[in-house]
Amino acid sequence: MCRFLAYCGEPVFLETLVCTPCHSLIEQSMHAAEAKTETNGDGFGVGWYSERTEPGRYCEIRPAWSDENLQSLCSHIRSHLFFAHVRAATGTAVSRANCHPFKAGRFLFMHNGQVGDWPRLRRKVEAMIPDELYGTRTGTTDSEAIFLAALGQGLERDSIGAFRRVLHAVHDEMRALDITAPLRFTATWTDGIHVWAVRWASDDKPPSLYWRRGDNGLIVVSEPVDAQRDQWRPVPPGGGLVARIGAAPEMFTFH
Repeated sequence: MCRFLAYCGEPVFLETLVCTPCHSLIEQSMHAAEAKTETNGDGFGVGWYSERTEPGRYCEIRPAWSDENLQSLCSHIRSHLFFAHVRAATGTAVSRANCHPFKAGRFLFMHNGQVGDWPRLRRKVEAMIPDELYGTRTGTTDSEAIFLAALGQGLERDSIGAFRRVLHAVHDEMRALDITAPLRFTATWTDGIHVWAVRWASDDKPPSLYWRRGDNGLIVVSEPVDAQRDQWRPVPPGGGLVARIGAAPEMFTFH
């Protein structure tokens, strides 16, 4: 499993969340507290918005703790909305193309979870990606395939419904193939204006997800980045939130 962080609010330097807190995302790449694996060293990525419509993105296959470029970028990039992700691969190659966050137009997407028995399902899920989007697929992960399939299901118009439809279709394929391994989807995505986050699984073990409104804005994380755990609210299983800069998040049920 992976660890991720999303922020939207007043512009801040990425280092304030990615690098400097006592349990920062870089620290979680070495010592995650609420993941299946303590180490998330199979690459990392950051994505951020500035004056341009489409986000910037930097990914690398080196572990986050050993890449001096990450520290340097985070100390200089200041953004009102950014994503960061450290990866623990679940059966697909360690490559830049497989590092989150994934980008398509103005959208960013990142995922912590799995499609059970992905090798058996890969062709069926990829067939859900429309032809006009399939050429943008650069990697081999289940995460990117679900993201592109959701774009094909109308992510720009009905963001929550698009992912619901894709996940239900994937789960139907899993049942048809008698796959008993779970489908787990703790994820966050953004169009550069709104941020959505969902915690869902086909079993009773969705990966962790927390949120907090800090002094400058909203933070969504796989696990708290500091020692003030009482200030972080867990997203319940089957739950989600949506927010935009300057507004309180709205909670919703995702099933």
